[in-house]
Amino acid sequence: MNALVPDVLDEAPPKDKLKVSYAGELAVQEGNELTPTQVKDEPLVTWEAAEGDEATLHTLLMVDPDAPSRADPKFREILHWAVVNIPGNQLGAGQTLAEYVGSGPPKGTGLHRYIFLLYRQGERIDESLHIDRRTRTGRLNFSTRQFAAKHGLGQPIAGNFYEAQYDDYVPIRNKDITG
Repeated sequence: MNALVPDVLDEAPPKDKLKVSYAGELAVQEGNELTPTQVKDEPLVTWEAAEGDEATLHTLLMVDPDAPSRADPKFREILHWAVVNIPGNQLGAGQTLAEYVGSGPPKGTGLHRYIFLLYRQGERIDESLHIDRRTRTGRLNFSTRQFAAKHGLGQPIAGNFYEAQYDDYVPIRNKDITG
């Protein structure tokens, strides 16, 4: 999975189980390139719940491990989206910890990887954290490994990712983000 192991994960999650699509039927497909303009709005994320899995809780994370660049990832990872306590595959019924923020790689930093990870929870996560889409505070230097360990999530059960680099939408996105 394009060096996501070991940059973010210890082992790659199963492929083809997490479907992510943006407006205009743009599908995330294991490292395809999308633009910040194409991914500015929250995507549709789906997965098949196993039989009897309707009551099982899940966590969905989206991170960028390449900030400010893949060559100098001193802010690894940036948290772009976090939803916990998702019953079955009903993403909209989960608790949002960090509202979705689309890609915003700085000019001249090349391609960044944007990773979606799905975890099966062993129990309900009690977290009061809430980061709105206009807030940077709490997003930099996020650690998927530490978050998963803190909440006993184990390894992700599914994942997917795309790559993006700077386009003219990035400064428009950034003017609304503070902190």
